[in-house]
Amino acid sequence: MSQITVTRTHDLPPKKARLAVEQVAADLKSEHGLDYAWAEDDVLAFKRPGLSGQLTLARKEVTLHLRLGLLLLPLRSLLEREIHSFLDQRFGVSAD
Repeated sequence: MSQITVTRTHDLPPKKARLAVEQVAADLKSEHGLDYAWAEDDVLAFKRPGLSGQLTLARKEVTLHLRLGLLLLPLRSLLEREIHSFLDQRFGVSAD
């Protein structure tokens, strides 16, 4: 199993940050068929066969942690690029 972790800092107010997280999740659902739900106020959990993870929203930071099954390993770099792109579009700041 392979893992991808991407963190972005942000200056968004809490409501806008939560909306941005929802938009990232909706993008991932439409692009990759991920089901998602808020596990806690600040943790969005998602999964599909061969892939699971969570997006954690903090006051000034968002972290996406993704676990890939064996069948998705060849797509790791593509998925990682898309994740960076989604987070850059929604949060618009540089990587840590």
